Amino acid sequence: MVQGKQLAIRGLMAAEWVGMAYLLFTLVVMACVWSRLPNVVDMLVLRGGYIAATLAAMLVYRRFPSRWTLLLRVIVQMVFLSWWYPDTYELNRTLPNLDHVFAQWEQSVFDCQPSLLFSQKVPYGWFSELMCLGYVSYFPLMLITYLYYFFRRYQELPMAAFVMLSSFFAYYVVFVVVPVTGPQFYYLAVGTEKIAAGIFPNLGDWFLTHSERMAAPGWTDGFCYHLLDITHDAGERPTAAFPSSHVGVTTVVMLLALRTRSKGLVFTILPFYILMCLSTVYIYAHYAIDAIAGLITGIVIYYALSAVYTKNRPFHRDF
Repeated sequence: MVQGKQLAIRGLMAAEWVGMAYLLFTLVVMACVWSRLPNVVDMLVLRGGYIAATLAAMLVYRRFPSRWTLLLRVIVQMVFLSWWYPDTYELNRTLPNLDHVFAQWEQSVFDCQPSLLFSQKVPYGWFSELMCLGYVSYFPLMLITYLYYFFRRYQELPMAAFVMLSSFFAYYVVFVVVPVTGPQFYYLAVGTEKIAAGIFPNLGDWFLTHSERMAAPGWTDGFCYHLLDITHDAGERPTAAFPSSHVGVTTVVMLLALRTRSKGLVFTILPFYILMCLSTVYIYAHYAIDAIAGLITGIVIYYALSAVYTKNRPFHRDF
């Protein structure tokens, strides 16, 4: 028996079970659209790699149960999030694009396109840098929160991992079945003149073969702007616009920070959270309705997942 209060998790963690369930869901979707998938082999390799890495991390933990091997399991899941994200594009681009519906909805709600106008109304270089900084802080904010739970609230680390990782998979399910690319792709495909005139054509399966995006607005020589550009070049795809998972997951992170009652953690996360909510619209990544939906769903997802985890404590126990 290990001395001290350690966590012992037999089998898969709750977060890993959710990942496996998402994998099964995507396999079912793949079977339904198999003939339209251009990268089937790569997609199957990803799933095989995910299973192998998840089981390997579990076995390492079983052989050497410790705080660090538990953290390793969480990090493995975080790494695969960046692989699952572009995978949503491989699936949803086989469906008819819905941006014309959401752009029209945006126009009806605001009588304009906030994403098109935001950077025009606030064209300052320093503001652009803040917006870019907020957007690229996405994964660092999650890592900071994980590490806080790891060092200061270790017994709650599996809960934090379950809530945060499951929130991603909840959004990914929506992204697979609701193919919306967001302004940076739709505006470019249609033309900003038409968008400004309130013309929102149905592009059908345009994004099945097109993935060009608009450059983000702002100070193009800025350091944070370059970080954003690198991030976009590495993994951005015409997918995942509604609702904004950047806003939604960061809302979950903010609520996890509030749960700790640590003023230091809360006031570290808070300014970046505010920047994130604004930046998604400023850099053309999302319609304003996406950001609003991300905020609402983030709150709902946090409390729903927290309740699910509390009700199903058998996923973990103490030594």
